[in-house]
Amino acid sequence: MPNTLLRIDASSRQEGSYSRGLADAFVRSWLSNNPEGIVVRRDLAASPVAHIAPETITGFYTPPDQLDDTLREALAISDRLVAELLAADEILISTPMYNFTIPSALKAYIDHVVRINKTFSYDGTSFTGLVSAKRAVIASAFGAGGYTGALAAADYVTPYLRFLLEFIGVGFVENITVEATTGDTETVARNIEDALGRARVLAVVA
Repeated sequence: MPNTLLRIDASSRQEGSYSRGLADAFVRSWLSNNPEGIVVRRDLAASPVAHIAPETITGFYTPPDQLDDTLREALAISDRLVAELLAADEILISTPMYNFTIPSALKAYIDHVVRINKTFSYDGTSFTGLVSAKRAVIASAFGAGGYTGALAAADYVTPYLRFLLEFIGVGFVENITVEATTGDTETVARNIEDALGRARVLAVVA
């Protein structure tokens, strides 16, 4: 069976997005290493996912045999997103940092796919992830530098996504980050080239 890569893009920018550029490089290398592979793309800027509604939350906690038409409709998009996630062998998330954290578009997506008895279970004592993807890669872009050093405590992108992916069962999480994208031209070019190189390498070492 061909491997399936689920690519999720969160940047509001279609053009000039550094995080999308990292994802593009990863996908090109991934396809060269998986010529029969399938890339499923979920672009959260081109096709935004609505934030969950009260009916959605009710549906999450309603037994399937007790769902009415209203709740089924409220769960429809969540069901599609969860099915995509569960079918993926690998996951690629490209995201910028907006005000120290992820874009709201990505948070809306997360709220639809982190679902009890769908992507995780709870037995009253402990949680178990139900997503079988063997790996996830986070391709992120930060306007400032220092998030791997002095500003590490202000990074609410990488630690959050890593925890979340591991929580739902992803076996291994890796990160590609380009920092200081608002810096001088030489610094930006150097940082981008380093990150693109890492993206190409990670794409073929799974």
